[in-house]
Amino acid sequence: MAFADAFRFKMPKREELAGNKYLAPIAHRFLSPELWRFTRRSVPRGVALGLFCGFIIPLGQIFLAAFMALPARANVPLAAAVTFVTNPLTFGFWAVVANWVGKTVLNIDAAVGGMANSELESGRWSWLVDLFQTAGVTVFGFAVLAVVTSALGYLVSGWAWRYMVARRRSRRLKTMEARLEQLLETGKG
Repeated sequence: MAFADAFRFKMPKREELAGNKYLAPIAHRFLSPELWRFTRRSVPRGVALGLFCGFIIPLGQIFLAAFMALPARANVPLAAAVTFVTNPLTFGFWAVVANWVGKTVLNIDAAVGGMANSELESGRWSWLVDLFQTAGVTVFGFAVLAVVTSALGYLVSGWAWRYMVARRRSRRLKTMEARLEQLLETGKG
Protein backbone atom coordinates (compact mmCIF):
# COMPACT_ATOMS: atom_id res chain seq x y z
CA MET A 1 0.00 0.00 0.00
CA ALA A 2 1.40 3.35 -1.03
CA PHE A 3 1.85 6.19 1.42
CA ALA A 4 -0.89 8.25 -0.20
CA ASP A 5 -3.32 5.32 0.00
CA ALA A 6 -2.53 4.76 3.68
CA PHE A 7 -2.96 8.47 4.35
CA ARG A 8 -6.32 8.54 2.56
CA PHE A 9 -7.48 5.54 4.61
CA LYS A 10 -6.66 7.22 7.94
CA MET A 11 -7.83 10.77 7.25
CA PRO A 12 -11.35 11.81 8.25
CA LYS A 13 -13.96 11.67 5.52
CA ARG A 14 -15.66 14.79 4.22
CA GLU A 15 -19.03 13.45 5.36
CA GLU A 16 -17.78 13.10 8.95
CA LEU A 17 -16.65 16.70 8.97
CA ALA A 18 -19.91 17.86 7.40
CA GLY A 19 -21.73 16.60 10.50
CA ASN A 20 -19.52 18.61 12.87
CA LYS A 21 -21.51 21.42 14.49
CA TYR A 22 -18.45 23.69 14.80
CA LEU A 23 -17.75 23.58 11.07
CA ALA A 24 -21.34 24.31 10.07
CA PRO A 25 -20.81 28.05 9.34
CA ILE A 26 -18.02 27.37 6.87
CA ALA A 27 -18.89 23.85 5.75
CA HIS A 28 -19.85 24.95 2.23
CA ARG A 29 -16.32 26.29 1.65
CA PHE A 30 -14.37 23.88 3.81
CA LEU A 31 -15.89 20.75 2.31
CA SER A 32 -15.38 21.73 -1.31
CA PRO A 33 -14.11 18.65 -3.18
CA GLU A 34 -11.11 20.40 -4.73
CA LEU A 35 -9.66 21.03 -1.26
CA TRP A 36 -9.62 17.28 -0.53
CA ARG A 37 -8.06 16.00 -3.77
CA PHE A 38 -4.40 15.14 -4.09
CA THR A 39 -3.29 17.08 -7.16
CA ARG A 40 0.05 18.41 -8.36
CA ARG A 41 -0.90 21.92 -7.24
CA SER A 42 -2.72 21.24 -3.98
CA VAL A 43 -0.14 18.86 -2.48
CA PRO A 44 2.84 21.28 -2.45
CA ARG A 45 0.58 24.06 -1.21
CA GLY A 46 -0.70 21.84 1.61
CA VAL A 47 2.82 20.83 2.64
CA ALA A 48 4.04 24.44 2.61
CA LEU A 49 1.08 25.69 4.64
CA GLY A 50 1.38 22.84 7.13
CA LEU A 51 5.07 23.49 7.70
CA PHE A 52 4.54 27.23 8.01
CA CYS A 53 1.74 26.84 10.54
CA GLY A 54 3.61 24.11 12.40
CA PHE A 55 6.54 26.40 13.12
CA ILE A 56 4.88 29.80 13.37
CA ILE A 57 2.53 29.13 16.30
CA PRO A 58 2.76 26.50 19.04
CA LEU A 59 -0.98 25.98 19.65
CA GLY A 60 -3.91 25.76 17.25
CA GLN A 61 -1.66 25.08 14.29
CA ILE A 62 -3.95 22.44 12.78
CA PHE A 63 -6.90 24.81 12.67
CA LEU A 64 -4.77 27.64 11.30
CA ALA A 65 -3.43 25.37 8.54
CA ALA A 66 -6.93 24.17 7.64
CA PHE A 67 -8.32 27.71 7.45
CA MET A 68 -5.32 29.03 5.50
CA ALA A 69 -5.79 26.17 3.03
CA LEU A 70 -9.19 27.56 2.00
CA PRO A 71 -8.04 30.71 0.16
CA ALA A 72 -4.81 29.05 -1.01
CA ARG A 73 -6.75 26.10 -2.51
CA ALA A 74 -4.35 23.72 -0.79
CA ASN A 75 -5.03 20.15 0.26
CA VAL A 76 -6.70 20.53 3.67
CA PRO A 77 -5.92 17.12 5.22
CA LEU A 78 -2.30 17.27 4.13
CA ALA A 79 -1.88 20.80 5.49
CA ALA A 80 -3.32 19.67 8.83
CA ALA A 81 -1.21 16.51 8.96
CA VAL A 82 2.10 18.20 8.15
CA THR A 83 1.73 20.46 11.20
CA PHE A 84 2.59 17.44 13.32
CA VAL A 85 6.26 17.97 12.45
CA THR A 86 6.21 20.08 15.60
CA ASN A 87 4.44 18.13 18.31
CA PRO A 88 4.92 17.91 22.08
CA LEU A 89 7.55 15.19 21.68
CA THR A 90 9.66 17.11 19.17
CA PHE A 91 9.08 20.65 20.44
CA GLY A 92 12.20 20.65 22.64
CA PHE A 93 14.38 19.69 19.68
CA TRP A 94 12.82 22.36 17.46
CA ALA A 95 13.19 24.98 20.21
CA VAL A 96 16.93 24.29 20.40
CA VAL A 97 17.19 24.42 16.60
CA ALA A 98 15.17 27.66 16.48
CA ASN A 99 17.38 29.22 19.14
CA TRP A 100 20.51 28.28 17.17
CA VAL A 101 18.99 29.57 13.91
CA GLY A 102 17.93 32.82 15.58
CA LYS A 103 21.39 33.37 17.07
CA THR A 104 23.06 32.57 13.77
CA VAL A 105 20.83 34.83 11.70
CA LEU A 106 20.82 37.73 14.11
CA ASN A 107 24.47 37.22 15.15
CA ILE A 108 23.86 38.48 18.66
CA ASP A 109 27.34 38.67 20.10
CA ALA A 110 27.94 42.36 20.60
CA ALA A 111 27.20 43.88 23.96
CA VAL A 112 25.10 47.00 24.03
CA GLY A 113 26.77 49.76 26.03
CA GLY A 114 25.19 52.10 28.48
CA MET A 115 24.39 52.54 32.13
CA ALA A 116 20.95 50.92 32.02
CA ASN A 117 22.31 47.82 30.32
CA SER A 118 25.07 47.37 32.92
CA GLU A 119 22.52 47.74 35.74
CA LEU A 120 20.20 45.18 34.18
CA GLU A 121 22.93 42.64 33.47
CA SER A 122 24.65 42.89 36.85
CA GLY A 123 22.33 42.07 39.65
CA ARG A 124 18.89 40.89 40.40
CA TRP A 125 17.47 41.52 36.89
CA SER A 126 20.09 39.63 34.88
CA TRP A 127 18.06 36.41 34.73
CA LEU A 128 15.11 38.32 33.27
CA VAL A 129 17.27 39.96 30.60
CA ASP A 130 18.75 36.57 29.66
CA LEU A 131 15.27 35.05 29.47
CA PHE A 132 13.95 37.76 27.15
CA GLN A 133 17.02 37.63 24.94
CA THR A 134 16.79 33.86 24.60
CA ALA A 135 13.03 33.93 24.04
CA GLY A 136 13.28 36.65 21.42
CA VAL A 137 16.03 34.85 19.55
CA THR A 138 14.06 31.60 19.69
CA VAL A 139 10.86 33.23 18.43
CA PHE A 140 12.79 34.80 15.56
CA GLY A 141 14.36 31.40 14.85
CA PHE A 142 10.90 29.83 14.66
CA ALA A 143 9.82 32.51 12.18
CA VAL A 144 12.88 31.82 10.03
CA LEU A 145 12.24 28.07 10.24
CA ALA A 146 8.61 28.62 9.23
CA VAL A 147 9.56 30.51 6.08
CA VAL A 148 12.52 28.36 5.06
CA THR A 149 10.91 24.96 5.73
CA SER A 150 7.70 25.93 3.97
CA ALA A 151 9.63 27.01 0.87
CA LEU A 152 11.73 23.85 0.91
CA GLY A 153 8.66 21.71 1.59
CA TYR A 154 6.89 23.24 -1.39
CA LEU A 155 9.82 22.55 -3.71
CA VAL A 156 10.54 19.02 -2.42
CA SER A 157 6.91 17.91 -2.40
CA GLY A 158 6.39 19.29 -5.91
CA TRP A 159 9.44 17.39 -7.11
CA ALA A 160 8.35 14.20 -5.27
CA TRP A 161 4.85 14.47 -6.75
CA ARG A 162 6.23 14.77 -10.28
CA TYR A 163 8.60 11.84 -9.65
CA MET A 164 5.80 9.61 -8.37
CA VAL A 165 3.54 10.46 -11.30
CA ALA A 166 6.33 9.86 -13.84
CA ARG A 167 7.20 6.55 -12.19
CA ARG A 168 3.57 5.41 -12.23
CA ARG A 169 3.22 6.47 -15.85
CA SER A 170 6.36 4.54 -16.90
CA ARG A 171 5.09 1.42 -15.11
CA ARG A 172 1.78 1.67 -16.95
CA LEU A 173 3.57 2.11 -20.27
CA LYS A 174 5.77 -0.93 -19.61
CA THR A 175 2.72 -3.00 -18.71
CA MET A 176 0.92 -1.86 -21.85
CA GLU A 177 4.00 -2.65 -23.99
CA ALA A 178 4.26 -6.12 -22.46
CA ARG A 179 0.56 -6.79 -23.17
CA LEU A 180 0.91 -5.52 -26.72
CA GLU A 181 3.96 -7.72 -27.35
CA GLN A 182 2.10 -10.69 -25.91
CA LEU A 183 -0.89 -10.03 -28.16
CA LEU A 184 1.36 -9.64 -31.20
CA GLU A 185 3.21 -12.90 -30.42
CA THR A 186 -0.02 -14.84 -30.00
CA GLY A 187 -1.28 -13.38 -33.28
CA LYS A 188 1.84 -14.59 -35.16
CA GLY A 189 1.77 -18.17 -33.81
